[in-house]
Amino acid sequence: RCKTCKDRGLWLPGLRAVREMSTQGGPTPPFSTLSVTRPASMVTQVELHRPEKRNAMNKAFWSEMVDCFSQIAEDPECRVVVVTGAGKVFTSGIDLMDMAGNILQPTGDDAARTSWNLRRLVKKYQETFSVLEKCPKPVVVAVHGACVGAGVDLITACDIRLCTQDAWFQVKEVDIGLAADVGTLQRLPKVIGSRSLVNELALTSRKMYSDEAKSSGLVSRVFPDKETMMSGAMELAEEIASRSPVAVQGTKINLIYSRDHSVAEGLEYMATWNMSMLQTQDVIKSAQASMEKKSPKEVPFSKL
Repeated sequence: RCKTCKDRGLWLPGLRAVREMSTQGGPTPPFSTLSVTRPASMVTQVELHRPEKRNAMNKAFWSEMVDCFSQIAEDPECRVVVVTGAGKVFTSGIDLMDMAGNILQPTGDDAARTSWNLRRLVKKYQETFSVLEKCPKPVVVAVHGACVGAGVDLITACDIRLCTQDAWFQVKEVDIGLAADVGTLQRLPKVIGSRSLVNELALTSRKMYSDEAKSSGLVSRVFPDKETMMSGAMELAEEIASRSPVAVQGTKINLIYSRDHSVAEGLEYMATWNMSMLQTQDVIKSAQASMEKKSPKEVPFSKL
């Protein structure tokens, strides 16, 4: 196992303890850019926590997100994740001052080696947001204020997107001389129904405000302010967390599979998936609760 994997095992008990405290005082060790808490049973909140830098994504952030969500994916105490931003905005995107050296001065003895190293770097950054999609637990993201550049890459990898009335979104990369390369150009067309609108946003770098984000399908709900949004996000997360984790995680995995495959392929995958998953006791428990007119919250589902 790699050193990072070993380190995850070392910080797991401490991270769980901090989650139970549910404080928002600052980053959660060993992270320097993320605050990880447990605001409700089976719900983990991951907060981008560089408010003094408008939650700009520095070098540490790109690896910390991978470590954090790799751990969450294996955490039986978590059934749903809520991603938020500390301070006045969700995120201003890449921390250009901190990241410029990596991007603009790749190492290598010749063009082939320099290109190879730069490709490896881009792939590493892509994984930072792909872990959100790969995590079997549903990820709800709650956006307030600005969501710029890499922030759009992040939210399009999430399962449910909420925002405040004052939120705005911007695919900023063309303004800094590059094509967005960590997910926006691949996922945003799957999220928004209009290819024309996606092209317009990506090619002009114009801002999209909350009303347009809602009408285009980028977000499913808009709230008047951050406090109301956080209340709504937690209520939604708790609703999901109350359901069978076998059913919820299977639903997420199959929704993502169906997005990238034909209907026939999706049905075949679903049949193979459920030939084992239908054997869970959760189906019997859920059916019995329904007949007894009980809420899913009253059903004691085993951890997964």
